[in-house]
Amino acid sequence: MDPFRSAADPAVFGGLEPGREPSTHNAPFPGLSLAPEHDWPAAAALLYPVLRPAGTAGTPLDSLATPMSAAGDTKPVIDPGPADLVVAYAISAAGFHILASGDHVAAWSVPAATLREAAFRNLAAWSAGAPWSEEVEGRRRILSSDTGDGWDASRILLPDVTAHLGTALGEGGARVLVGLPARHLLLAGALQADDPEFAPLFADFVRDYAEDSDEAIDLRVFELVGGRLVPFSTVAAPG
Repeated sequence: MDPFRSAADPAVFGGLEPGREPSTHNAPFPGLSLAPEHDWPAAAALLYPVLRPAGTAGTPLDSLATPMSAAGDTKPVIDPGPADLVVAYAISAAGFHILASGDHVAAWSVPAATLREAAFRNLAAWSAGAPWSEEVEGRRRILSSDTGDGWDASRILLPDVTAHLGTALGEGGARVLVGLPARHLLLAGALQADDPEFAPLFADFVRDYAEDSDEAIDLRVFELVGGRLVPFSTVAAPG
């Protein structure tokens, strides 16, 4: 079976099926304590950065003069992400997550830098043990992260991950394409100069997955250039 035959084929990219992701809204929520929403030591171990679509509204973390200045603000706290995406911060719960708001920041009474450091430390620790799936067909190669834990797309925020993808997929001058269609999927592929059909197939899959997802991030295809995530163009960006 040719896994790159059709973007509509469930086996196109590592057996992934557009829109197929575990539900994060209807899972049971046994024994939840509200402590993480009020207590920083409890929240610090459960906080992760999550990618959100471009234009997502919220309260910029750097706009807070003090943690207490966010009291009463129920909007999510956000940071600018790569390629115009937005980074929010999620408290991991049993089966779903709660986006951290200004009210949470005020209750925790910690500066923005402390919040970011904890969230990214947790993401890095999770990512270090999270597996990658690999699909190879001739010179075509795809790596994907689809663990079901909910932090897969956010892995692209980690320098260790961009370095890994660049090394694993950029051999021989191949361009490294990246898809972030939904919270549960990070997709990366090697675009060879003599394989012009690969990029449209990759783009079709990313778009179909995002359109079928309840937690879509972006329909675009990105590229890693010098370790940075930029929108993909058919014209190669300078390295």
